[in-house]
Parts: sequence; structure tokens; C-alpha cells
Amino acid sequence: MCGRYAASASPADLAEEFEVDLDRTGEPSRSILANPQDPPAGTPDYNMAPSKQAPVVLTRSLREADEAYAAGQGPQRQLRLLTWGLVPSWAKDVKVGMRMINARADSVLDKAAFRRAAISRRALVPAAGWYEWQVSPTATDAKGRPRKQPFWVHRADGSDCAFAGLYEFWRDRAVPDQEDPTAWLTTFTIITTDAEPGLDRIHDRQPLVLDKDLWDDWLDPDLTDPEAVQSMLDVARPGRFEAYAVSKAVSSNRNNGPQLIAPAAVEELEGVVDPTTGEIIGGPQ
Repeated sequence: MCGRYAASASPADLAEEFEVDLDRTGEPSRSILANPQDPPAGTPDYNMAPSKQAPVVLTRSLREADEAYAAGQGPQRQLRLLTWGLVPSWAKDVKVGMRMINARADSVLDKAAFRRAAISRRALVPAAGWYEWQVSPTATDAKGRPRKQPFWVHRADGSDCAFAGLYEFWRDRAVPDQEDPTAWLTTFTIITTDAEPGLDRIHDRQPLVLDKDLWDDWLDPDLTDPEAVQSMLDVARPGRFEAYAVSKAVSSNRNNGPQLIAPAAVEELEGVVDPTTGEIIGGPQ
């Protein structure tokens, strides 16, 4: 699964990188958090967690109030702040989103919660990389449970990742005015696939990362053929990523900052499997 990642780029940089037509990250949007998001949504966040708002790229038809609509322009690529954890339009409670932070590539077209979004509401989730926790085969913690070591996974070429995602709109019927920004909650999920060789020594799943040659088709709301969508879900391009162990500080969502992606010192590691060689580092061999 993908349960934490880093979204460190600014909206301006994302708008350029993803060739966005409209940056709407400054518009009011509904949050499900009880307290203000920290760091604020749209600013660098090295510990992005479910229920937070994160920058997401999607393509939508314009509203009649938009100037571009009046000029006869078609669907526009937009950058928006969406809540992580997909809430289907038919859900009775937004809490369901916490169980839908990920969607499996092999079943997303079959599941009622994701099927309609997979057909016409696809998105890209920009990320510097993601965190995954490896269960040690040899070391245990103070309670006798297998130790879990966080890893940072990122593209070897230094570029950002574009996670394949889906998004949905949920209408709060308790807010009578549908033009009120709080009447709508817009959420997203990150699609996962089988981990590639090497990364499977950390975890058996990984986010589905799409390269730039697939962005146009993935974001096209008019591409609704299930077979065409499935072909993109089946894309496998191993060898693009590097991974290394990082501090356990990332395990607490109260911690943030670029220090979270710094490599952990070798002496801090105990019973950690090197994802490249399979060697066990630290502790009894």
C-alpha cells in the first residue's frame, strides 16, 4: 500500500511540470480535518498522510462562470487541493475515505467504489517519492513483534513521481447551497500495483507511477473504454526507482521536513534487508 509520501513541490512548479492550464489551489475547498492542516495545504509536506489535502492534477470541463468557457475552450488541465481518501458519491459518511486511500490496479474497474471514477475521473498525484515500511525477518521490538523499518523510495533520475489516482465528488446535503464550497468534498485515492523486483523486499505493493507519455491519455475524461484504461493500469516499467532506509521519525505524522528523507545511519539499522542485494544489515545475521 501507499500510506505516506512527500509532496514537496510548489503549486507554481507543479503547474509548469504538469502543463496545467488552471491553478486552483488557492480556491476555498472543504477539509475533513478538525484542526488546520500543518504544514498548510499547498505548501511543501514531507509527511503527507491520509485525510490531508494534497495537490492533484486532473482535467475537467469548465463551468459557465469561467472566462475560458465563454471563449469556447474545452476541458482544462487543473491543479487542485483534494482530500486523500476517496469518498464515493453515494457514501453516507465521509469517514469511509480512510479505508479507501488506495485502490488496486487489478480490481479498480470491478469495485463499485472505484469503477465510475476509473472510467472518467482519473488524476495524477505529484510526489517527490513515497515511504514504505519493511517488516524485519530477524529483528523484533521490545514487545517481541517484528521491527518495521521505513524506507524512502524515489525516482533514480531525480524527477518527481506522478502516481495514478482517481477522484470523486461527495455532496453534503446538510449544506443547502450547492455553490457553497463547503457543500462539496473532493477526494482522491492512489492506485497501487505489485511491487517490482527489489522493491518487493520492502513491501509487496507500490504506487502505480505513470511516465509522461501516458499523462494525456490518463487524464483524458473522454477516454472511457475500460480496455484502454486497463492497458494503462497494467503498465510495468521496472528499474526506475531507488530506495534506502530512513529515520523512524517519519512514522509519526507530527514530524515533517526534508530531514525525513535523509538516509538513516547504518548503526541505526537492525535486521533490515537491503532491497538491492537482499543482504541483512544490522543485528544477528
